Amino acid sequence: MFDVLAGALYDIHAEYQIRDKIVRTTTDNGSNFIKAFHVYGAQQDKNNNVTDTEEASCSGEEDEEEIQEEEEGEVNFQEVTSVLDEGDGIEYHLPKHQRCACHLLNLVSTVDALKANSNETYKKVSRSSFSKCQALWNKSAQSATAAETIEDACKLQLIRPNTTRWNSMFFAVERIVRIVKEQGEGAIRDVCASFKIPMLNPSELAFLAEYSARVQWPRLSILQAETNIQMGWLIPTLTQLKTKLDRIKPSLKFSKPLVDAIQLGLKNRFSEILEDPELIAAAILLPKFKTSWTKDEAILKKGLDYINMDMEPLMPLGASQILCSLA
Repeated sequence: MFDVLAGALYDIHAEYQIRDKIVRTTTDNGSNFIKAFHVYGAQQDKNNNVTDTEEASCSGEEDEEEIQEEEEGEVNFQEVTSVLDEGDGIEYHLPKHQRCACHLLNLVSTVDALKANSNETYKKVSRSSFSKCQALWNKSAQSATAAETIEDACKLQLIRPNTTRWNSMFFAVERIVRIVKEQGEGAIRDVCASFKIPMLNPSELAFLAEYSARVQWPRLSILQAETNIQMGWLIPTLTQLKTKLDRIKPSLKFSKPLVDAIQLGLKNRFSEILEDPELIAAAILLPKFKTSWTKDEAILKKGLDYINMDMEPLMPLGASQILCSLA
């Protein structure tokens, strides 16, 4: 299947004559996409190693068979026609691969965040809070009457989370917290009583307020925008997120284990991206950011060196003049 994807991408590039204009191709983290770019890409992307149990892994059976044959020292004969049909393995030429940042963030906010449950206190309060919220969301989706009951009591409808949007849980929890803030606990209590659902206790309400106000990251939705978004937004946005998490962690009462799990997930999944000179240069070359998004001189030096050395032939005015404008 991966070679079919590679062939389709190659044909599209050739048809529209954009093969030499594409620097990178961004896809989701499906194993077929990853293997297609691993085999046919311009160079192997260090971030394309499939190590997560939540993603399908690329099969290595063919390589193992070849190694075994070499070790046995046996000569295997094949028909010439079968060899010619297989091709030389370099029939497609694809650009570098860039994993979808939003897909990676989805894995951080779902798979990696679950590691916070290793803390028993967090596990207890989060499970009890989310189970009661889930009961409310389920009831709101059962009938139009239930939705009207919620709107009459809360003056707002509930937002139900879904598995396809990584920040949907944040917005769903935020809506419940907003109702409590604007209409009081009595509004949610009346709804829970109508549906015979246990009411959220004060500790659970405090946890949800902390979760929605501080821990998750609604502003990262900018990475999902279809306009006014360039590759240069990626590293500054992730850097801002890391800074925010470091700043809020000391003040958290319930969610420190969640922040620790998110920080570890960001480190594991984005460490290579955050040090990629080409992506750093993309951020520096955006007038909105320039060099103001980080104080790490080593990181900025990587991007500036890339601009000065690797981009010099592409710039009619020279990279040195651009570097002066960034100062």
